[in-house]
Amino acid sequence: MSVHLKRVTLMLEKYPTDKYYPFTLPVLRQTRSVKLDSAVTCFVGENGSGKSTLLKAIARAARIHIWQTEWGTRCRVNPVEELLYKYLRLEWVDGPVPGSFFGSDVFRDFAKIVEEWSVSDPGQLKYYGGKSLITQSHGESLMSYFRNRYRIKGLYLLDEPETALSPKSQLELLKILRAQGASGDAQFIVATHSPILLACRGAGIYSFDSVPLRPISYKETDHYRIYKAFLEDPDKYV
Repeated sequence: MSVHLKRVTLMLEKYPTDKYYPFTLPVLRQTRSVKLDSAVTCFVGENGSGKSTLLKAIARAARIHIWQTEWGTRCRVNPVEELLYKYLRLEWVDGPVPGSFFGSDVFRDFAKIVEEWSVSDPGQLKYYGGKSLITQSHGESLMSYFRNRYRIKGLYLLDEPETALSPKSQLELLKILRAQGASGDAQFIVATHSPILLACRGAGIYSFDSVPLRPISYKETDHYRIYKAFLEDPDKYV
């Protein structure tokens, strides 16, 4: 396995504020850097811990576009909400590579954009399995995207990809991450709650429930321990 992006450094001393999100998150205020020495790295932690926030900032710092529709009018405006990427320094092995950002909450927007492209250029669909993404079920379109997009050399960021996937599909995605990571072409950073995806052999796992951020083993994660305890004695919980 090899990596394209080897380290993300947070330039804490240059943060513009300590009063607005995301610069108020403890894990982002006390973590100096994140070393990426595995083809697959997983970010794990409770909702609101900062894993998706850092993932999106890495995407923007790497000039990877996040395909999503713009917000409408908001009752409160946070002037720095999208600015964390400006305070990240990325260290590449052999220079930047292309890539993509997947978020279950923005995938439908992306699928509609691909559909519009394919009206004038039907060849666009060959990069996504040759079928329209919006005519398939949500789970099927996700798997079509994963199977085809991740064959291309690049850095791939996934934000909770398990959201619309059955356990069987999660196992298939796990195989894709493992196989494409082992090829030496694809590198993945995955924010996830899935104990199936966290089990990817050789993956590095960072806990966002620790301040500062720290690497942990698979069996140390709450996700592994909670699911294991439940499956061993479900009556205890229901």
